[in-house]
Amino acid sequence: METTFDELDATAPKGWRVELIEGDIHVVPPANGDHEEIVSELLEQIGEHKAKGLRMRTGIGLRIPGEAPADRLVPDLVIAPKGAFTSPELYHDPAPVLLVCEVASRSTGDNDRGKKLRSYARAGVPCYLLVDRQKGLVTLFSNPRRGRYLDTLSRPVGEPVPLPDPFGFEVDTSEF
Repeated sequence: METTFDELDATAPKGWRVELIEGDIHVVPPANGDHEEIVSELLEQIGEHKAKGLRMRTGIGLRIPGEAPADRLVPDLVIAPKGAFTSPELYHDPAPVLLVCEVASRSTGDNDRGKKLRSYARAGVPCYLLVDRQKGLVTLFSNPRRGRYLDTLSRPVGEPVPLPDPFGFEVDTSEF
């Protein structure tokens, strides 16, 4: 499985993402304009409020431990301390990650709501922000324990979503 994944990952066309999620390989097409507008809005808002020393990343790969083979995910947005991803590896240890964000689309929604939710919780990522365009919801999953998130806060798109420390501000979703 890992050899096939590595081959696909190495030969994927520019802009395409290859992810290994719970043993299944997923080839994800480039994001559309609406998707990228939401990611850009999040980058702008978080950038205005983030603590010094935190970095926002798009396109960074995470290697999620678990049953073999390990999941390899590329979240839409990752926030971690400066220097957390200095190795030349394509897929990094998620331990320093403070928040991941996925903007669900028709092609990724089921994975974003299910398999990736479980993977991020299993990795202990403190916050998972899911912008679900199909359902019109923005959901913050937090407080991971034993492979699941204990706390879930969902708001309709358009309503603010509070982020906990070290962020400590409300995401304005009215632009989504």
